[in-house]
Amino acid sequence: MKRAVVLGGSYAGLFAARVLSGYADEVVVLDADTIGEDGLGRLAPQRSQLHALLAMGHARLERWFPGLTEELVAAGARLGEGDEVRFYVDGRLKAPAEGTRMLGVTRPFLESRIRRRVAALPGVRLVAGEAARGLVFERDRVGGVRTASGEVLGAEFVVDAMGRSSRLGEWLEGAGWERAPLGRMRIDLGYATATFRRGDELGRTVIAHSTPGPASDYLPTLTEPGGLAAVEGDRWSVVLAGYADRRPGTDPKEFRSRMRRCVEPLRTVADACELTGGVETFHFAESRRRDYLRLPRFPGGLVVVGDALASVNPVYGQGLTLAALQADSLAAHLRSGAAWHEPARGYFRRATAFVDAAWQLSTTADLAQPHVEGPYPRGYRLLRWAGDRITEASVLDPVVNTTYLNVINMVEPPRALTRPATLLRTARVLARAKRTAPVRGERGRGPDAVSPGGPSSGGPSC
Repeated sequence: MKRAVVLGGSYAGLFAARVLSGYADEVVVLDADTIGEDGLGRLAPQRSQLHALLAMGHARLERWFPGLTEELVAAGARLGEGDEVRFYVDGRLKAPAEGTRMLGVTRPFLESRIRRRVAALPGVRLVAGEAARGLVFERDRVGGVRTASGEVLGAEFVVDAMGRSSRLGEWLEGAGWERAPLGRMRIDLGYATATFRRGDELGRTVIAHSTPGPASDYLPTLTEPGGLAAVEGDRWSVVLAGYADRRPGTDPKEFRSRMRRCVEPLRTVADACELTGGVETFHFAESRRRDYLRLPRFPGGLVVVGDALASVNPVYGQGLTLAALQADSLAAHLRSGAAWHEPARGYFRRATAFVDAAWQLSTTADLAQPHVEGPYPRGYRLLRWAGDRITEASVLDPVVNTTYLNVINMVEPPRALTRPATLLRTARVLARAKRTAPVRGERGRGPDAVSPGGPSSGGPSC
């Protein structure tokens, strides 16, 4: 191609630009925001929240930007491996999992380093403070982009990376095309992030993550859901989450109080560390996905990435990883020899497979929340029951937990949880635990006892 244009300079847009740099003479990234060297300045409110980079997302980061992890760590980010990464369910530390590796870094810091790499690529031009206002079509394909400044920028290929607020549907309808069908699930999630000064109060811990599990149905006060990460600048970034009327607010005293009802690492930070700023909140009303494969016709030379394609419950940390996997899908589509000026159905097929996996994991877990009304997938009750049993076994058994985390980290597809070997091992682990567990109803057992089951408020994707 002569010129490709990416609409949006956030994480997904930067990955798309990196891919396109190998297939176009010129790549122009139109970014409505003006971003400083520190990565700050973007208007999206969720960027200040603690973001997780799942194992697959970390692997794809290194594939497209080799050596970036080492660069980030040298600049103050933390890389946690093995027991430096701690996962809790129902207040109980989970069994160790093979190959555990997570990066502690804030999103602005990570994004700023990626932006530098992309800006240095031959033929790539980042245009800050310039938004798209429409598309120009040439018969059955995209031919250019109308900018806010009134310019028409010719383009043979366009990527919509404009996020949840993308107006692509309106532009398509205005030009005689159809909008993509929109799938939704209302979840009414709220989460809040605060930053604390970091010392040696948690030793080697880099990541700690706590979620409710099967026992929360009958012991709802076990722990508050939340997590923390050691990030650049000798800081702890702490996030708390809640649904409906349990959404966290901006009051620092309330935030510390909720941390003290969470697991030990968060309690320690609440008691020992200085809050270095305010509490930032974000409300996530619903998960959304747009299905472009259901359209009978679609313009050539146009693809959609990131939250503009699918935006799922951020509690599960899938957003950054999905963006990277969509970049893989774009590269595979272009590498396949498909004509770039034809409808990119090959790209959408590949990207939809990843979206399907993320959607299945997050929505199956969200449906355990009493206020979430569906839609329910076929076989939901069985999926939920099996998910609860696997969650219980993952607390106790390293092998089950390794498979569990591989699915959560998008290293393996969700069907890995229902393999006969995984289900058989789960049954054996729980049977062995039942033989040694206290009798149910024994009130003094506390969160370290074996969970006897019950509906999970997290499910297999916590």
